[in-house]
Amino acid sequence: MMRFVAVFVIATSLSPAQTTPPAHKNSSAGASDQSSSGAAHRATAPPALPSYKDLKYPPRRPIPIPAIESSTLPNGMRLYLLENHELPLINGMVVVRTGDLLDPPGMTGLASLTGNLLIAGGSTARPGDDLPRRFQGLGAEIGSSVTENTAIIDFSALKDNADEVLDVLKDVLTAPEFQQDRLDLAKVQLFNAIAHRNDDPATVVQREFTATVYGKDTPYGRQAEYSTLERIDRHDLVSFYQRYYFPKNVMLALEGDFDSARMKTRIEALFSEWNATEPPAPAFPKASTEGAPGRFLAARKDIRQSYFAVGQIGVDYLDKDYPAMQIVAEILGGGPQARLNRRLRGYVNNLTATAAASFGHPGLFEISGVADSFPTTQVIRTVLDELTRMRTAEVTEEELKIAKDAALNRLVFTFDTQLAILSRLAQYEYFSLPRDLTEQYQKGLEAVTREDVMRVSRDRLNPATMTVIVVGNPTGFETPLQVLGGAVIPIDLTIPPPARREAVLGDPVSLRRGKELLQRAQQAMGGADKLAAVKDYVEETSYQFAASAGGSQGTETERWLAAGSIRQDSVFPTGKLSVYCDGKSGWIGASQGSSGLNEVQLKQVQGDMFRVPFTLLLSDRLPSRKVNALDEDTVEISDGAGQVVKAVFDSATGLVKSLLYDAVTANGPVPVIETFSDYRDTDGLKLPFKVAVTLAGQKYQELTVTSFRLNSGLRIQDLERRP
Repeated sequence: MMRFVAVFVIATSLSPAQTTPPAHKNSSAGASDQSSSGAAHRATAPPALPSYKDLKYPPRRPIPIPAIESSTLPNGMRLYLLENHELPLINGMVVVRTGDLLDPPGMTGLASLTGNLLIAGGSTARPGDDLPRRFQGLGAEIGSSVTENTAIIDFSALKDNADEVLDVLKDVLTAPEFQQDRLDLAKVQLFNAIAHRNDDPATVVQREFTATVYGKDTPYGRQAEYSTLERIDRHDLVSFYQRYYFPKNVMLALEGDFDSARMKTRIEALFSEWNATEPPAPAFPKASTEGAPGRFLAARKDIRQSYFAVGQIGVDYLDKDYPAMQIVAEILGGGPQARLNRRLRGYVNNLTATAAASFGHPGLFEISGVADSFPTTQVIRTVLDELTRMRTAEVTEEELKIAKDAALNRLVFTFDTQLAILSRLAQYEYFSLPRDLTEQYQKGLEAVTREDVMRVSRDRLNPATMTVIVVGNPTGFETPLQVLGGAVIPIDLTIPPPARREAVLGDPVSLRRGKELLQRAQQAMGGADKLAAVKDYVEETSYQFAASAGGSQGTETERWLAAGSIRQDSVFPTGKLSVYCDGKSGWIGASQGSSGLNEVQLKQVQGDMFRVPFTLLLSDRLPSRKVNALDEDTVEISDGAGQVVKAVFDSATGLVKSLLYDAVTANGPVPVIETFSDYRDTDGLKLPFKVAVTLAGQKYQELTVTSFRLNSGLRIQDLERRP
């Protein structure tokens, strides 16, 4: 087994229809000719073109709500069916009443991991990789997502493949496996996201605005950290799944080319054996209605612009003032002719104003943009001044008309397909909202008056108590933010480091089970005695780095002695490199010479030696090592020196499917996953001839074993000899 090797702009010109140019006054000889023909000229001049403002449009019609068949299956699952025979497609959405708001304390990220691994973690009948590949083979798509208060699986398939797609969906929903290696990979990807969460200032300002307004210590403002993810194991995912993924807590909506009666019969039969029961899901936590008044600054001396957000707690979809709040946002920052866009043109980019309502709790009213550093404070002052003006003077009729047209047109395009309507109606029922809420909202927008805009601005929006978030370099501000009034509260963007990875302690039952799993793997590979009989090996491999890792190719010869020595000779496009270690010390050398291994290099090679299969799989025979079962197919192997590796076994064959561990680097530990395949018989042992290496959640390297020789009579002198 190989180890880890150390804004598009288009300018258009619209040419009006040619017209005869007006006559020019002059005193030249031709003036009399122009005078004599003036009457004829005026007679043939075309009439003036009408202004676009004079165009007449038919009245807007209500958004049509199609007939949707809804029913409750015998097991309690809600079913919504909408026939649409325009295309031979079937689209679907599963909605589960759960979400990030229900993460247990100290385990932020559990709901997201559970929802995402419904697909990526495989099912009883299909391993993790098989599910996406099967959907792709069927010309279908499937995805999962988790929001604060929903978990969603959406899919799309050709009509001819619908039956098989639904079969796979049933496996995903009712028999997920949450395979350990997939969980570890998902956690690695989340670790990587945490490490880079401050890279984009625009993302930082939105995250900090939301967290600050709702409260960073509330379910609406908290975020996943290394520590919260490290606490989550496979058993937590299983428990979370069992608590929330049961029929009475699930809705299934289907739209497409099918017969509703037949589809209902098909779905009822498909889920007839899924009868899990649990108490109703708890109510989601209440969101703050107070907000967090103040000025907050995340100092970033590495950027030249300031990213800002100004706003407060908004309204929910049922609030009578929601339509008027939308119009206020449109007037302030809904387009190029909006007030703030006109006043701050040349100083601010990407300025937007939104009054976002949420399902189940108040949303956020927010004005945001990107300003040059120098006028940052003046830009914020202008935003606050314009909010004050909205409270004291009515907007113009033209402003109101433009804003209402924009909001109403956006609403129409939001519901331009039957699938979009079905999705929204399912959400309305999910949150116990009126079925005609969209029609109510459309009528509410049409009815908003200038008086409503000023009243809502005066009663619901107070610049003095708004939250102001700025991400930027304060040394570049013309005037400090303090001149806006009140103290400026610093925002700490420090990312708490991950804890040092420790081995799971385990109890007598899991320790005994760990040895049983290891012994099954020994037998699958050829037997413990044959593994123990290996005294040396020579392994030759070729490898290909992923494009993101440079894309280069190379070869390596690894030689190992059971006495405790290893040598690796690598050939890169740039030259040769050799490494030797006796477990306690060693050297690294090339044609220019050699030197002793430094601390990081030594730990890397010691890790390679710990993971040599012929000793790793016999860890149950070594007193210094502990073998602990983490689940039905995974063991954790550790020793007193701090080496820790998880081995995931194939449930069907018992062979090692993957190894998961932290590789030592100069910048700290980096999670690695080695996935093995192409097992072949080698002197009575089954050994993998292909290895895929994932580093920090990204594809890193693929290796192919070209030769494997066991017990070839290696001598220590062969390994120690320097280049």
